[in-house]
Amino acid sequence: MNFEGSLNNKLPQIGPSIFSVMSAMANQHKAINLAQGFPDFDCSPDLKNMVNKAMQNGHNQYAPMPGLMSLREKIAIKTEQAYSAIYHPETEITIMPGATLAIYAAITALVKDNDEVIIIEPAYDCYIPAVELAGGKAIVYELAFPDYKIDWNQLKKLINIKTRLIVINSPHNPTGTILTSEDIRKLEKLIENKDTLILSDEVYEHIIFDGYEHQSVARYPKLANRSIIVSSFGKTYHTTGWKMGYILAPANITVMIRKVYQFMAFAANTPIQHAYAEILDRTELFTELSAFYQAKRDFFRQAIKGSKFKQHICNGSYFQLLGYDKISDLSDMEMAKYLTTEKGLASIPVSAFYKRKTDHKVLRFCFAKSEETLSRAAEILCNL
Repeated sequence: MNFEGSLNNKLPQIGPSIFSVMSAMANQHKAINLAQGFPDFDCSPDLKNMVNKAMQNGHNQYAPMPGLMSLREKIAIKTEQAYSAIYHPETEITIMPGATLAIYAAITALVKDNDEVIIIEPAYDCYIPAVELAGGKAIVYELAFPDYKIDWNQLKKLINIKTRLIVINSPHNPTGTILTSEDIRKLEKLIENKDTLILSDEVYEHIIFDGYEHQSVARYPKLANRSIIVSSFGKTYHTTGWKMGYILAPANITVMIRKVYQFMAFAANTPIQHAYAEILDRTELFTELSAFYQAKRDFFRQAIKGSKFKQHICNGSYFQLLGYDKISDLSDMEMAKYLTTEKGLASIPVSAFYKRKTDHKVLRFCFAKSEETLSRAAEILCNL
């Protein structure tokens, strides 16, 4: 059945997400799924019990639109302890059903027709569609390969009177790189005396390795005053399917975002908010997360050490980039398909994170998996 009238496709060049495509392919071919970024191990049993307790206690109706006050208060405490930044739980913290929706709400609220938004690529695939649906124009800056570093002098050339937002992401998906304090200082200087805002995607804030500290823009008062920070409970508590995130932003920006958000979802899941509010008291669950995932990163890197793949630097997130130019001349999309259908291992082609589909023959692998899963995947990679 098809509608026979005229249709105006707002995203004519965009099809299903690469994550949906590769996960479906993995399921079809019963491949090990290191493509989509989710753990193959369960969350804390205590957290599930907390959700159940909240349900049994009758917390099954709408939460307040900005989120439960008890949860927002706990986030305010956590943020002050981590970054010495004070956010008012009433006016500057908003709970939303997932970080992707939070990003969309922020962009929709702040970007108007013909506004420009600087996107640093490779970039998570929700940024540009949100900008375009808001009527804005995505201005793409590509990170230098193979180190994926920002040349701030080059990025500066893209900023003009139309630049409404710069979207940053650290720890970075897909590259696993991080922004240093020097990077943040350069960004701060770059937008001094300008009306440009910062949208900082920090969903992997607690997954950072090798003794580095996460450089949240919240640490920098001049930036924090013009920044929207997006974070995620799903990445921190191994609950990606629960779709729960939040936004930190100055009160005058939060007002604008909430105006839009109330017509998108109105409120996030009530019993799950109660559970997160309770489990946030157990600070070790996020303070020890970096060591937990660094062990998995190191295990995976060691397991594929004898392969022909080139290991790129990974200082954060739970993704490892592997270059395969010594193995095949296939495009990264074709290589990803080949690995999935013929070898039983699914990954993500990094070209999918570029508007121009830039192909450096690099694949992204998620190591948020059990050692058994990672060992099986490593055996496949070492035999190529």
